[in-house]
Amino acid sequence: MEPCGGGGRLGELRREAAEYYRGQRVPQRVEEALNALFPLCPADLYGALANYLSTFSKAPVICKLAGRKVLDGVGKPTLEVEIYCTVKNYEKRICSAIMSSHSHVPENASPEITEGGEKERNDTVTTAVEWVNESLNTMLRDLKPTDQCEIDKMLGEYFRKKVEEKKEIQKEEEEEAAPLSCAPSAPSAPSAPSGKKKAAKPGKKPSSTERTLPPAEPIEPVLCGSLAIGGTSLAVAKAGATINHIPLYLHIALLKYNQDSPKEMTLPRPMITLLNCEKFSPAKLKLVKELMLIPPAQLSLRQGIERVLDIQKEVMSLLEPAGKVPSPQLADSKKGKAHNTGKKALPPALKRVSHLGCLITGWDNLEQPVLLMQTACNNIGLELGTDMYLAINCAAHELMDYVKGKYEILTGTFKSPDEMVDMYVELINKFPSIIALVDPLRKEDRQQWNNISCALGSKCYLIAEDAATNISKIKIDQNMNVPMCSGVVLKYINQTKVSDLIEFTGLLDGQRHITILGSPDGESSDDSLVDLAVGLGARFIKLGGLSRGERVTKYNRLLAIEEELAKNRTLRSEANFEFPDFAEETQPEKEASDIIPPPEQDSLPPQLSQPALQVHSLPAQLPDNSTLT
Repeated sequence: MEPCGGGGRLGELRREAAEYYRGQRVPQRVEEALNALFPLCPADLYGALANYLSTFSKAPVICKLAGRKVLDGVGKPTLEVEIYCTVKNYEKRICSAIMSSHSHVPENASPEITEGGEKERNDTVTTAVEWVNESLNTMLRDLKPTDQCEIDKMLGEYFRKKVEEKKEIQKEEEEEAAPLSCAPSAPSAPSAPSGKKKAAKPGKKPSSTERTLPPAEPIEPVLCGSLAIGGTSLAVAKAGATINHIPLYLHIALLKYNQDSPKEMTLPRPMITLLNCEKFSPAKLKLVKELMLIPPAQLSLRQGIERVLDIQKEVMSLLEPAGKVPSPQLADSKKGKAHNTGKKALPPALKRVSHLGCLITGWDNLEQPVLLMQTACNNIGLELGTDMYLAINCAAHELMDYVKGKYEILTGTFKSPDEMVDMYVELINKFPSIIALVDPLRKEDRQQWNNISCALGSKCYLIAEDAATNISKIKIDQNMNVPMCSGVVLKYINQTKVSDLIEFTGLLDGQRHITILGSPDGESSDDSLVDLAVGLGARFIKLGGLSRGERVTKYNRLLAIEEELAKNRTLRSEANFEFPDFAEETQPEKEASDIIPPPEQDSLPPQLSQPALQVHSLPAQLPDNSTLT
């Protein structure tokens, strides 16, 4: 009786199993696999079967997020986010993303401010780790990492709720301590030391500076924990690329262009920092923060970097005599002494490497670093302005004396915003090899941005970096809350999401701006920024110098992408540098107003949104080496 009963149960199980497998079309799939693989006779039959059948498996879904505190390239704490997915019934670690840190603490900050910034940094990373491991881990479970837009919307909504919670807490604290809440609002902008308050003629300019400064100049508060949003969004993008078996840059391009695979892709030209000029060193020059080299478009990326390394080697040789910059004539005579081995020791300044991955130097006037580059190029048979170009990061927002209402470009030398425009015009006219100025003015000096754009926009790129640190603050509807400029530097920090970059670069493309993806001060070993720049179609990428591992790894990634695109024959050759002519663009104002609605106050002037721009190519020859007055 028992065998019969057991046989009946076994038969029932067999029928259930057959029905189950037929419902899943398993017999049909196995037959198809066997028929497809037999003509191939693969060496690893079971591996081939597994690969064939895996195409019918369910799409991986997120099963766990893991956040942890790690160190960035300058030893500051930052956030790492790991993505785990359920893949073929197993939990599998897919990828991780490390956020770069961005500090608002100025270089000359007091020890108390620096210590406060470090504590705030620790707190925001600790909170971000909690968000990832708790709330976001639960919220994103069972979602597909390929659904970037949907996940970014959820992350954005989560962040908005956290902002509202923070506002409620602040409101309660202000009600409890109303008298104390008014006092701290005054120190919105750092004031440079100055002994004179009264000024007869310049009295109007400081008043306008003070009037426009308060709304924009105060540092944007960073919500504690905001790193979790950017870190999770980037990790999800990397996971989506991994699951789709494509590089991250192609995954980003598909997201930007609605899954239309680009037939060709261009690489961003690197802005390679060669010298980091300390603004608070004993030297007089304060205006130049970074001196950068831009290889010409006709060179491959590898050729351009090799040329920059040659120039860097020659610059170090020229700086050997205790930091004195030789004149071009002396530099030319130095060619015959190239094999002199008597000067091997570098001065102390050259033994210091900046966190930007370049040499730290100091100068006494604006022309010295430019002439040094010109001399170095001449010594190795290159012509500055043809075989290599210059870019200067002025970081002018760090130089404003808010009592005088002027920029301190040299120690004890001050210039008004209008005088700054005149100085830049003279500089570019004498040195047309300079094809980019980054932050030549504060973002509040909008009239001067308009003036410099009309005067120099057809000769070089005028780029806003400080104005574009927080993407969520510079986008207003379909306009941008940045001054008139050629383009902006975007940085992937804090609550920035991948979808934000895609949306904003699309807006820049539509308004004929150039996009530069920039590396923050505190870089990490994560090289995703390069893939983002390539996938988004950025014109330039600003990674710092060719030293320090966290920066060199990004240049190596850029070289690897170049080789991959060249191998796949999808690398498009770069066009020569061209600049929009803002002077001509500002003439048909009525036509522009018919096409584009006028922006609100402090938003981008309508001229930049006009679709057709007059462009100018680079000048072919350099002027003489006469000194600026």
